[in-house]
Amino acid sequence: MKKSYHSIVVPTMLRRICDLDPATLARFNTGSLRFIASSGSAIAPGLVTETLDRFGPVLYNIYGSTEVALATIAGPADLRRHPTTAGRRVTGVGIAILDDAGNPVPDGTVGRVFVANSFRFDGYTNGATKESAGGGLSSGDKGYFDADGRLFIVGREDDMIVSGGENVYPLEVENLLNGDGRIVEAAVVGVDDERFGQVLKAVIVVADGEILTEDDVKKLVTGRLARFKVPKIIEFTDALPRTATGKLLRRKMI
Repeated sequence: MKKSYHSIVVPTMLRRICDLDPATLARFNTGSLRFIASSGSAIAPGLVTETLDRFGPVLYNIYGSTEVALATIAGPADLRRHPTTAGRRVTGVGIAILDDAGNPVPDGTVGRVFVANSFRFDGYTNGATKESAGGGLSSGDKGYFDADGRLFIVGREDDMIVSGGENVYPLEVENLLNGDGRIVEAAVVGVDDERFGQVLKAVIVVADGEILTEDDVKKLVTGRLARFKVPKIIEFTDALPRTATGKLLRRKMI
């Protein structure tokens, strides 16, 4: 019987695998790899496409949290068409997208994500718990469903900034930057600003052999997103700050 193999990774591990030179990757037979499950943090759309191109239709993006457990899974077909999707509801899981008053919002409208299932957590050790509404627990994220039932996460509730009176989700800009071939990885955070209240700051790792300027980054965003979403501060670095398990340390970028 032919053996099959599976890999469970965080996006940082997947990025490092894809960054291996072709000769190194060619030493390993990946033909028996049946799935790569990525979870723990958002996976950049460019990395999604690169993984599918390198290893075939084996990538699955898992969305959930410690508190709400498993919520959605994005399979290879959906990821190929929509690299930023968090996927579709897992069987037996209920997901409600609610406005600030706790009312369901229509497909395509951003709201707060609440997840209901039988394997969510019972509470923190200090007795506290997550907010409940619509029969589920808050995931702490904001997102929306498209007309075909795919979930898209636009960012953490506390990541949203108000810049010059406009609501801005850094993840939207981050995904755009990470889809550019000149960028290895990028992260976008909100920082305080005397004039606008808050502005976006982009921290970028440029690919070897590429040259990228602040003006290049601003033009890239200006051509695709609204003007108020263009990062005002751009910083280039050799590596983004992460924990030992690969989790991004956004507080160190502010």
